Order: sequence, then C-alpha cells, then structure tokens
Amino acid sequence: MAWDEWEQLKTAAAEQHSAGMRLNQVPAGPGGDSGTLVSNKPAWSKAGQDVGALRDDISKAVSLLTDGQKGVADVAGCLTARAQKDVYESWRRYVKDVSGRCGRLSGLLEKAGSDQLRTDEAVEAEIAHLKVAYADTPAVGGQDKGR
Repeated sequence: MAWDEWEQLKTAAAEQHSAGMRLNQVPAGPGGDSGTLVSNKPAWSKAGQDVGALRDDISKAVSLLTDGQKGVADVAGCLTARAQKDVYESWRRYVKDVSGRCGRLSGLLEKAGSDQLRTDEAVEAEIAHLKVAYADTPAVGGQDKGR
C-alpha cells in the first residue's frame, strides 16, 4: 500500500467519524427512553434480605473456623503452629468484616426500597462509606515477623 493511499484512508475515516465516537446507545435526553427497568420496594427489600441471608451463612462459617482452631494449643515452640494461628486470626477478622459489610449493605438495600425519593448520589455515597469502613486488610502469612 502506498503512503498516499494510506493518507487517503485515514482522511476518509476521520471524515466519517468527525462527530466523535458513539456507542450503540439510547440518545441522551431528559428522562431517557421508555425502558423496562423497574425499581420498586419489593425488589429492594428482596435484595436486602438475600444479602442478610449471606450474613447468616458467614456467621456459620466463622463458627466452623473457630471450632477448627480449638485443637491448637501453645504455639510458642512451633513455627508452623504459629503461622497457622496467624492465618486463622487473619481469616477470622476478614470473615467478620465481610459479615459486617453484608449486614450494613442489607440495611442499605432495604432502606433504599423505603426511600425511593432519595437520589442515586446519596445511595452511592452510602455504599462508598462501606468500602472505606471495610477495606481489605494486607495479606498475612509468609512474613518473617522477627522469628
């Protein structure tokens, strides 16, 4: 392909897209088009209840995790036992944080169903608070920790 031909193709492409890229979407306008998305209290309440049910399952997992730890006694003389205990404590803390996140999110979803007049930005801000409150902890295990 000659350079001139390449330049012609680029110019033709630029002319076709001079209005800017547009994805296949509904044109922007007040209120948009008559879509099929429905937001109602029962849908929000169901979502909240389902997330709450996850919290119940997570509580059972914490209980099982704790039961599995009962056989570990004094870990002072065994590096492997100490490492296992560090991992256990990390997971216990993480799973409890996930449980707390589910509890708060469940409440937010159910409240969103009750507060249909609230703005999307207010709901988004509340969810952003969850991300801050329950930020993931750094990885544990494999570090020397002075041993």
